[in-house]
Formats: sequence, C-alpha cells, structure tokens
Amino acid sequence: MTDLVVPAPGLPTVPTATGGRFPVRRIHCVGRNYAAHAREMGHDPDREPPFFFGKPADAIVTDGRDTGYPTLTEQLEYEVELVVALGAGGQDVAVADALDLVWGYAVGIDLTRRDLQAEAKRLGRPWDLAKGFDHSAPIGTVVPAGSVDPTTGGITLHVDGELRQSGDLADQIWSVAETIAALSRAVRLEAGDLLFTGTPDGVGPVSRGSVLRGTIDGVGTVETRIV
Repeated sequence: MTDLVVPAPGLPTVPTATGGRFPVRRIHCVGRNYAAHAREMGHDPDREPPFFFGKPADAIVTDGRDTGYPTLTEQLEYEVELVVALGAGGQDVAVADALDLVWGYAVGIDLTRRDLQAEAKRLGRPWDLAKGFDHSAPIGTVVPAGSVDPTTGGITLHVDGELRQSGDLADQIWSVAETIAALSRAVRLEAGDLLFTGTPDGVGPVSRGSVLRGTIDGVGTVETRIV
C-alpha cells in the first residue's frame, strides 16, 4: 500500500510446532476460570458467568525472550494459562462446534500489574492498563489441536525453580468449548485470535531477575526472565 501516512506496524506472530508462525489478530482473556483462583481473589465462582478482557496483540513475548519489568507498578504478578489459537472464526458459535475453530494450543503467562488492578477496582474504573500493557503476554510454541486434549492435563508454574502454581485443566469452570462459544456471542471471532483461558490458584509477585517457567502436560512450556 502506498497511501499510508505512517509506516504500518509489524504483525505479531507466535512460533508453532509445524515450523511456521501463527499471526496474532487479537488477544482475548477469560477471568477467574478456576474455582480456587476465584476464591483467592475474593469471589464466588458459583455466581458469575464467564467474563472477558483483552490485551494488545503486540503484548506477546515469544521465543523465550526476556520480559521487561513494566512501569507504574510495584506488584507484578504471574498467571499461567492454557492459550487457544483460533484457525477459523465465527459468531454465535455453538458449544458443539467451538473446537472446530481451534488451530492449536500453547502455554502462556498473563502478567498483571496487580496494584493497578486493585486501585482500578476500588475506584470502579476499567482495569485495562493492569492487564493490557507492553510485554504482558509471554507465550510458548503453538502445537496443533489434534495432539492436545484441552479438558485435562497438569498445569504448573515455577519461579526460579520453585513451584508456585499447580492445577489441572479439568479444574476449569468453563471448558475451552464453552468459553469460545460464550465469547463468540459478544464479538465475532476470527483466525489469528488467541484466547487465554484462566489460571489456577497460587498467583503471586515476581521481581527483576525472576525466571518464570510455565508447563502444561501435552502442550509444552513457556519460559521468560523478568529484567
């Protein structure tokens, strides 16, 4: 194109197990999708439907790169999550058809400026900047959907070799299929969308120099160092 008034931004991409790169259109995240995590955050998991927030597509950190400690926070926290990579789109998708949209799965870490989030909640303001800041979405390699059962499998996060989070995908309140279907009623989904599906309990703070390693059985790992 020759009519752009400024240079076009680059397309964020994630490595895949097939050797190519997965292009990222949008990042959607579902909140409080594990009962124990909902309780540790002070909420009743039996009383709310799934809700969603977003991150910029270029918030991803890939290929094991370091992650810069963000500005405006003294409480950066980790949340390890199963990430769903969509290879097709749709709106008002039925639960029975939802997994047909999935190209693959990866391990991701939803980094959160928890002090900003708490202040926004206290003031009744949006907490976009608590979740959607630069480099807030480290992600590993996307593996094809056919090799993964998204309904079960251990999910863990270690900080400097110490186990901090441990759960199972079976503990999700809303399955991957149910989450995709619910989100598709709010926005039209498209190929290139990523969906972070929630985290087990055990979230906590990290500091500069911390090495984070998230693992999901049958999916893989994500690793990054906070600098």
